[in-house]
Amino acid sequence: MQKTIRKRKRSEPHTFEQRLEEHRVRLERQLAELPRGAKREQIAARIDQLRTAVELNTMLSMNE
Repeated sequence: MQKTIRKRKRSEPHTFEQRLEEHRVRLERQLAELPRGAKREQIAARIDQLRTAVELNTMLSMNE
């Protein structure tokens, strides 16, 4: 019996900005479910960091 080797279908590569945006959206979903507290504040801070990273990347990319 001969085995057929199937090639994995690879998704298209995501840009840095897309990965940051997807991560931010995931964190915002988590944030909506959390009560007030330290964990919620940590996630909110991380969301702010992701937004800043996107802004900085955009500014740096404009100079190229």
